[in-house]
Amino acid sequence: MMTKYRKCLAFDFGASSGRLIAGVYDGEKVILEEIYRFKNEPVTINNHLHWNLELLYKHIVSGLEVASKNMVEFNSIGIDTWGVDYCLLNKEGQPIHWPFHYRDTRTEGISSKLPIQFEEFYSKTGIQFLPFNTVYQLYAEFKNSPELNRQAEHLLFMPDLFNYFLTGNKKTEYTIASTSQLLNVEGKQWDCDIIKRLGFPKRLFQEIIFPGEIYGMLDKKHMRKIGMSNSVPVISVGSHDTASAVAGIPIENEDSAYLICGSWSLLGLEIQNPIVNEKSLKESFSNEGGVLNSIRFLKNINGMFLLQQLKKHYNEMFTRELDFADIINAAKLSNKNFSINPNHALFLSPDNVMEAVDAYCISTNQGKPDNLGEWAIAIYNGLTQEFNNQLLNLESITGKKIKHIHMVGGGIQDELLCQMTANVTNKKVIAGPVESSVLGNIMIQLYALGEVSTQSEIRQIIKKSVSLKVYEPQT
Repeated sequence: MMTKYRKCLAFDFGASSGRLIAGVYDGEKVILEEIYRFKNEPVTINNHLHWNLELLYKHIVSGLEVASKNMVEFNSIGIDTWGVDYCLLNKEGQPIHWPFHYRDTRTEGISSKLPIQFEEFYSKTGIQFLPFNTVYQLYAEFKNSPELNRQAEHLLFMPDLFNYFLTGNKKTEYTIASTSQLLNVEGKQWDCDIIKRLGFPKRLFQEIIFPGEIYGMLDKKHMRKIGMSNSVPVISVGSHDTASAVAGIPIENEDSAYLICGSWSLLGLEIQNPIVNEKSLKESFSNEGGVLNSIRFLKNINGMFLLQQLKKHYNEMFTRELDFADIINAAKLSNKNFSINPNHALFLSPDNVMEAVDAYCISTNQGKPDNLGEWAIAIYNGLTQEFNNQLLNLESITGKKIKHIHMVGGGIQDELLCQMTANVTNKKVIAGPVESSVLGNIMIQLYALGEVSTQSEIRQIIKKSVSLKVYEPQT
């Protein structure tokens, strides 16, 4: 029986910002407190897009310093980030380069150069084709810089890299590894045949550990930096932020789909065994690793990134200080019904999203949008129609009739998006929590600390800890 509160620190890195949030567990519910927040902006080096590794590490240390000062003590640390991106280290354990951003263009056309057809990849890894999957990034990198094959000794994904910095231990967490298209979907270990046939050195790939295991203890160097006297465990959570987000949803039955609304939208079901067949291949669904022996069967859909880019490009073009409320109101007032396909190549990394929307609408004989409301409604319609399309595919592939959609993540603060999703899919939408990835991260820390023992127990605690909002379909 727990005799005192547990205080867990969750670092949650998104594609545009990061934060450190403390979760205090009192035996019944978790109370969240934001400790530290920072921007995560890519940098351009030699015409390529990278993550600012030095600055991100400084933010981790600064966040821990603030936590140590404000909280006096805490029980554990967990880190989750976006998927696929990685860093190569040399024999001394030093980064060879700053990690590439998944939206960098160096992987364009590279998939056709690999000696393995995608159908074979899918049969072994169960992962949806995305041109920036780790396998294509790594192949492009070795092709463009052959000397890396000799210099690189270790590969660490972003959360593994940060955990290595904190503990000195090099390990790879299962859920983040599953995004690489290099992990065997059945064995949950590296697919050595694929790795060998692609010419990747086997030494790059670290031991796989699972959510709830321990990376190691916070090392003495960091204890001194942040002013701690006692070390704490750095815990392997669902290191892929989507895995933590799914773990943080109070799903109650098997006919509830989840829809994670961040820079990317991820629509899927939590299942126990992977689904790899002709239907799932045709519709390009992924079998990504989940926490506590689960599989996240899902489809990646371009998401709030498009509205973020609309805000950014509109402000740059018209020297305005537009905010998201302005975009929502403009969309509501639009009397046009433009729509895009958010997964079209035009929208992966657009130089100007308004021009990309124009080009798509013209090419599909819809005419040309010419104001904020029309650009915005094209994005809203495109997203929600794609949600519905993929929901129908999910039902067809799994044979399940979906009754509810649990929407979580920052995007659920957009009530227009939530209501349109309910309307277009004709499903009840249960929105919340916003901080699902943080909650999932913290709950797996509590699991590792022995405070909870089952997924059901985890979700009951989450349900007591958050408020939810229901959107019924409106005709």
